[in-house]
Amino acid sequence: MPPLRDQHTGMQGFTAVFTVLRLLTPLKMSHDAAKRRAEPYTKIVEALPHMRRETVHVVRQAASEGRHAYVLVNNRAEGNAPVTVQALSGMLRG
Repeated sequence: MPPLRDQHTGMQGFTAVFTVLRLLTPLKMSHDAAKRRAEPYTKIVEALPHMRRETVHVVRQAASEGRHAYVLVNNRAEGNAPVTVQALSGMLRG
């Protein structure tokens, strides 16, 4: 899949009262490679600042339009979903 911002731009904006973002595997990485890289899912194995910034951008845009944004984070994205969520939350607050 293309980066989040490109996907969103291709949709020409939001089409519903909410948006869902799924942060799964890093760009250009297979599911199996991402799984091997991230196991045992106890820490961030590689922070993905571009993914984080794009996620925050789309969430802020949705909120500015009065829409809900749901972000589903998989361990394969950076290695530990709860820590990724904490980082995104911090970016959104600060």
